[in-house]
Amino acid sequence: SSFRSVFGAVAASEMFYKLLIIAFLAVSLYGTPSDGQKKKETLLSEKVSQMMEWTSKRAVIRLNGEKFRRLIRAPPRNYSVIIMFTALQPQRQCGVCKQADEEFQILANSWRYSSAFTNRIFFGMVDFDEGSDVFQMLNMNSAPTFINFPAKGKPKPADTYELQVRGFAAEQLARWVADRTDVHIRVIRPPNYAGPLMLGLLLAFIGSLAYLRRNNLEFLFNKNVWAFSALSFVLIMTSGQMWNHIRGPPYAHKNPNTGQVSYIHGSSQAQFVAETHIVLLFNAAVTLGMVLLHEAATSDLDIGKRKIMCVAGIGLVVLFFSWLLSIFRAKYHGYPYSFLE
Repeated sequence: SSFRSVFGAVAASEMFYKLLIIAFLAVSLYGTPSDGQKKKETLLSEKVSQMMEWTSKRAVIRLNGEKFRRLIRAPPRNYSVIIMFTALQPQRQCGVCKQADEEFQILANSWRYSSAFTNRIFFGMVDFDEGSDVFQMLNMNSAPTFINFPAKGKPKPADTYELQVRGFAAEQLARWVADRTDVHIRVIRPPNYAGPLMLGLLLAFIGSLAYLRRNNLEFLFNKNVWAFSALSFVLIMTSGQMWNHIRGPPYAHKNPNTGQVSYIHGSSQAQFVAETHIVLLFNAAVTLGMVLLHEAATSDLDIGKRKIMCVAGIGLVVLFFSWLLSIFRAKYHGYPYSFLE
């Protein structure tokens, strides 16, 4: 009996020490992460407060290398940041960057002054001359470029905006932001009176012309006037001006490293504004050549002038149609046909 009592006392003592060790381990294991969690939450709160303070002053936060590493790259972060990497300094001569910056500012201000504004998403900008180390860090060699840095994880390929395909219009950027962050932004543009003013002046000019010639309105029934108007409209539409109006592509693309400017987009899925102007010019030249050939065959002019018109018409058609085929082949790789080349 005494043996059993001694054994029971030893077992109870052993159980007590086991429970004491388990309690000590629990405090050791779960106490330290609690302190780390508090530090993490405090750091996150400071970062969000800093971002909110900057956003209250300017919708697009200007970031340099130190700010980018501390607020974007380094954890913790529970907010997304849409960053435009650009080169706005005059010596960079990036006209596209200025146009893209205007649209980006419109988008950021639309979100900043929206009733749905929260700290889920912020807008930032890294200029090459202020954060060249960030460009090197991300292996970037072109500007402007838009990248979404999500709240969790690293950016995926879809988090880089397809500027060459979608253009930099604020509405297009807003759709992309909604796809990547589920934050829907209603773009509100500042009032622009240039369009209505030009339309009003045009209507006033047409009305004044009709009034001055109110006794002789035969020009309204002139076939050449209507033919020229219809031809101009067709040339504008077939060159891609409506696509430009919808997508808002850049005028051209300049490589910031080499300084080389591209006026023709290398893909069939996109185009530059300059490209549509070139195509419009070439189509107009081909059309003029066809008109000259028609006039050479049907006009009552002397034979010498008709020969000159014929040669000029053939030259315009051959030369500019060949250049059109060259542009087509540059955009549709593998296209087998050519004219003069």
